Amino acid sequence: MILEIKNLKKYFPIKSRILRRRIGWLKAVDGVDLAIKKGEIFGIVGESGCGKSTLGKTILGVYRPTGGRVYFSGKEISNLSWEKIKTVREKIQYVYQDPGESLDPWWRVGKTLRESLVIHHGYLDTKEMDERVKSILKEVGLEQDHIYRFPHEFSGGQQRRLGLARILILNPSLIIFDEPTSGLDVSVQATILNFFKEIKEIHGLTYIFISHDLEVIRMMTERVGVMYLGKMVEDGHTELIFDSPRHPYTQLLLSAIPKIEPKVEDDQWENLIVGEPPDPQNIPLGCRFHPRCPQAKGTCADTEPELVEMSDGRKVACHV
Repeated sequence: MILEIKNLKKYFPIKSRILRRRIGWLKAVDGVDLAIKKGEIFGIVGESGCGKSTLGKTILGVYRPTGGRVYFSGKEISNLSWEKIKTVREKIQYVYQDPGESLDPWWRVGKTLRESLVIHHGYLDTKEMDERVKSILKEVGLEQDHIYRFPHEFSGGQQRRLGLARILILNPSLIIFDEPTSGLDVSVQATILNFFKEIKEIHGLTYIFISHDLEVIRMMTERVGVMYLGKMVEDGHTELIFDSPRHPYTQLLLSAIPKIEPKVEDDQWENLIVGEPPDPQNIPLGCRFHPRCPQAKGTCADTEPELVEMSDGRKVACHV
């Protein structure tokens, strides 16, 4: 396994507005277990606010975990000092939802790409850095003279390529994508996704793909995890989850996919779920989904279900 996560937690303090004292915790990630194989593309889906991005940033080390362990290539990285975590970030990289926002508007592309080399490979001279920058631009489908342009001079698809170029220049092993196709035209999305697949095969990369777009997840990933209020509620092979979802929340997500010509069997999960997601500051007792679940029973309100492996290899956290 290239990445293992054991009981990972990330809590944010809730403070009163007047006295600025902590009055509770917002449990953004609350006991997540994952194991991702080298070369795999793992998808994470769920409603906004379920903890997907927080999970990715906690793996990377942007957020210090409140509890649990993260292992990368067999070594624990969850409690490293800020000096040592720098070496980990060279091998684990994060692609943000809007790459244009993560590019300095006052820096030309050449300086932006060289910055990563200066931080992690300061022993290289200017000529070696420039050669590496031009080589990586060509690899991601951009021209060498693009190093003289500013970020706002590129289209949305080109900015995605720039964001990936800044990452690939460090030769990472694991890349975490956070909504990498949001805001793009459908035709551009297809081109970018195919490009991501090509780069993965060339460099032997491992991807974690965070997205709201379930069709993108189905196209890109080999396994998928479904999150709800900081917990993983279902985890398994992508086609298995999409063809026969077992957790009621997974059924809700799949029923929300727009269909041009819905079949009769496609309506089996329609209108099953009622109500809105609860306040993450006041998580329900027992199963977190039970207030909205039509299959809930007495046990669901009292006991939180564990993520249990089933006969078909998937894992589901549901009493039913």
